[in-house]
Amino acid sequence: MSKAYWIVRVSVRDEARYPEYLAAAKPAFEKFGARFIVRGGAFEAMEGVARDRNVVVEFADRATATACYRSPEYDAAKAIRQKYADADFIIIDGA
Repeated sequence: MSKAYWIVRVSVRDEARYPEYLAAAKPAFEKFGARFIVRGGAFEAMEGVARDRNVVVEFADRATATACYRSPEYDAAKAIRQKYADADFIIIDGA
């Protein structure tokens, strides 16, 4: 099985409250062995439309990546994120 990744592009609407999401998501990330490959950082959009932040999170496989996204732990965090940010979110298999 190949690794799988969350690829998330985020535009934060409320910078002051967004850390609430990060704190709430931490238990899910720990439970499912998430490893952050990209977490923000400077970027240059070469084509298309970009959001403010880009995140790539690695998981052991697609089943684990999907289980984390659908977990009760992440579901609670996702509800917070959706209050304070807009996101494009995919789960993709690695090469």
